[in-house]
Amino acid sequence: MKALLLTIGLALSLTASGTTIDLKKSSFSWKGTKVSGKHLGTISLKSAKVTTSKAGFITKGNFVMDISSVTVTDLKGEWAGKFLGHLKSNDFFNVEKYPLAKLDITKDDGKMLWANLTIKAKTNPVNFKYKKEGSNYVGTLLFDRTKFDMIYGSGNFFKNLGDKMIHNEVSLDFNLVTK
Repeated sequence: MKALLLTIGLALSLTASGTTIDLKKSSFSWKGTKVSGKHLGTISLKSAKVTTSKAGFITKGNFVMDISSVTVTDLKGEWAGKFLGHLKSNDFFNVEKYPLAKLDITKDDGKMLWANLTIKAKTNPVNFKYKKEGSNYVGTLLFDRTKFDMIYGSGNFFKNLGDKMIHNEVSLDFNLVTK
């Protein structure tokens, strides 16, 4: 029995390992679009834990994003401040009540990563492609903001918005830098 457990333990250590993510060098850039344009910004990682296969594919992972760190990069001055305040309000992230968001990777089927995304205490499944570039992992995660109680300006919930309608899909480009 000891030999069997030792063999299983050795096999697992050869097939999966923890990978350290450099939180300062890694980046998450968001893009939200509307009928009349788009807005761009960044969000910082608070923590990240990733398990990879021997071949370097992500098998599991847990990421905590600091939503209070959200920035707006396409606006300057007063307009940037107003828009950032609106993003942090209850219409969107409600940062005061929900300062963190989580992404828990549950599996990699060889083509897609499958995960649970939690924003504003609401969890929904997502899946997305990624690729390994050197020792980094890059990709784009798309999610429907309305599934996380961010319905402001959505044509699904409000009528006659015209060019003020905000699209529901938000993209989050990521570059995970490993140490």
